Amino acid sequence: MNAGVHSVPAGPSQSLSQSPGRRAWRRFKSNRLGFISLLIFAVLVVLSLFAEVLSNDKPLIVRYQGQTYLPLLHDYPETTFGGDFHTPTDYLDPFIQQKLQEGDNWAIFPINRYGKATINYFAKQPNPSAPSADNWLGTDDRGRDLLAQLIYGFRVSVLFGLALTAVGVLLGVLAGAVQGFFGGKTDLSLQRLTEIWGSMPELYLLIIFSALFAPSVSLLLILLSLFGWMGLADYVRAEFLRNRQLDYVKSAQALGASNRSIIFRHILPNSMTPVITFLPFRMSGAILALTSLDFLGLGVPPGTPSLGELLSQGKNNIDAWWISLFTFGVLVLTLLLLTFMGDALRDALDPRKQASTEATKGKA
Repeated sequence: MNAGVHSVPAGPSQSLSQSPGRRAWRRFKSNRLGFISLLIFAVLVVLSLFAEVLSNDKPLIVRYQGQTYLPLLHDYPETTFGGDFHTPTDYLDPFIQQKLQEGDNWAIFPINRYGKATINYFAKQPNPSAPSADNWLGTDDRGRDLLAQLIYGFRVSVLFGLALTAVGVLLGVLAGAVQGFFGGKTDLSLQRLTEIWGSMPELYLLIIFSALFAPSVSLLLILLSLFGWMGLADYVRAEFLRNRQLDYVKSAQALGASNRSIIFRHILPNSMTPVITFLPFRMSGAILALTSLDFLGLGVPPGTPSLGELLSQGKNNIDAWWISLFTFGVLVLTLLLLTFMGDALRDALDPRKQASTEATKGKA
């Protein structure tokens, strides 16, 4: 008999031998709607981080009279480019644009030639003006380019949602872990305190603090974080109450492991499913909360690009349909992408669907 090496085709046993994280990622990728939503959302977020390069009233680079200038990094007076004043250069001024095109001079502008606070003083129509060749999505009632406002407003909303989600997850995990692990009087006392704290009128507190302090993104983040952790804490508490009774926790306690080690090294990694599933929905809630507060005038400081402020402008200018239409479209697209991602993530981490998928592969 000839001894040989026979290749064994990959089967269900090899799939089951993969780590839970790899299997969850494969199930997430198999959900095409959720995976495509993740890709689109990631691309939009990355592009918004480079908003100054995509939409700005300053050129990316200027070559003038044999010298190179970087207006995005430095402010140059108008006299640098043949103007009469020592004030910062207005690159939308027709005179400056003519100077930058003379002879060997040239300038590379962003795709959209308007920044987040740029007012088009050379508009041919009164504000708010409809979409045109100069302002692709039109302008708002202050003369600011709507496309620039949407790009920068999307970035503010996403970064605020990420920050609020991170703070809420941290506080929620800590509170739920303490309640679920220690239980008894500790759990009962913290539950009563949580119920009392949750019954406080959040909107009234925001109105009071906005009257006492100057509005800022950091103040808004702190105020919303005070209430944003309670929903997640309940899920983490339930997971800890269930997992602390399992054999691996009792074995760790018998070996003399500290409570801190048991919580963070043993129970918490096995209780992260509701936390991870909660993230996209929590982020969509944070974006919607910021938009609602900006709509009511209780959000970010005036002058900050905001989707809620644009929606308020759309309400006040019914005839300027482009303001409401494009702003509402950006908001709906963002929330839909996060919802699709959350649904796909929930299905990927659902143990019942995991067992059903593995059983189906085993039969095949």
